[in-house]
Amino acid sequence: MPHRLPPARGIVARHRFKSRALRRNPLGDPDERDVYVYLPPGYDSLASRERRYPVVYVLAGFTGRGVQLLQTAGWSEGLDRRLDRLIGEGRVRPLIAVFPDCFTRLGGSQYVDSAATGAYETYLARELVSWVDATFRTLPSPRHRAVAGKSSGGYGALIHGMKHPNVFGSAVCHSGDAAFEYCYLPDFPRFLDQVRVHGGVQGFVRAFEKAPKKSMALVQAMNVLAMASSYSPAPRRRATLGIDLPFDLETGEMRPDVWKKWLAHDPVRLVRRYRRNLQKLRFLYLDCGLRDEFNLQWGARILSRELKRHGVRHMHQEFDDGHMDIAYRYEVSLPLLSKHLG
Repeated sequence: MPHRLPPARGIVARHRFKSRALRRNPLGDPDERDVYVYLPPGYDSLASRERRYPVVYVLAGFTGRGVQLLQTAGWSEGLDRRLDRLIGEGRVRPLIAVFPDCFTRLGGSQYVDSAATGAYETYLARELVSWVDATFRTLPSPRHRAVAGKSSGGYGALIHGMKHPNVFGSAVCHSGDAAFEYCYLPDFPRFLDQVRVHGGVQGFVRAFEKAPKKSMALVQAMNVLAMASSYSPAPRRRATLGIDLPFDLETGEMRPDVWKKWLAHDPVRLVRRYRRNLQKLRFLYLDCGLRDEFNLQWGARILSRELKRHGVRHMHQEFDDGHMDIAYRYEVSLPLLSKHLG
């Protein structure tokens, strides 16, 4: 049996980028961040020094940083090694991949601008894209630029595809947040329980930060706070960290005025508003596991139907799995995306 040579390896470079958009952000998070950039095999060779490459920005989910997408665990590959293999097999054309860090004190930014969190949408779509195009041999146009992600990263990919088709010409969403009634409402009582136990929102945050191990109960509650920081900022509410919550902290009764602010960020409800932008995308891909623990398969289905209703071309797939450990789905999306990046 012939010996199969390992694929040629690309280079992952760590860079430090200081952001103006994140300067003096409300949570006091650093404005200088690590940015990891994957350069494909042959990028530095003499023969390729004039060659330019398409770019995909890959967004981590809630609690994640870009570097975590490059880590291996057991039999799983980091995304850099996965790209090496896919490029070596001819299934993906050589490309540059960028892994930003948009983590916050509360676990994530949803990649949007918020008065409670910081200007992470501006950081990604304006600052970081401009810096990457100025620093690396990219093909600097939307048709050669994509944004992809899973979970909150998938949500970010959807939002940036909707709002910035002049920046990102394609978007890939794996198990992204959509249909907020299904994915967020079940966690509200859990958050209220944690706030009651710890004597208020700030007490909960202090307990969370002191906990040597972040239990699932703590993380689920923090997820609610992080989403509120993205969707319903209220800078004057100091007792709740400048955040409006969509329910009463004492009774749990829903606050329709605040919940309406959340729903204004729901991709399902944004399709109509951004349909013309979405129609400009060269490629839009959605998928979700049929056993998703956060009910996101229903959001993907509803979103797909809404996209069809408004004449937006897209691809929607389902697979037999849950929400966790599904990086193997990039085996499906990246080859499809590659055909549209040029």
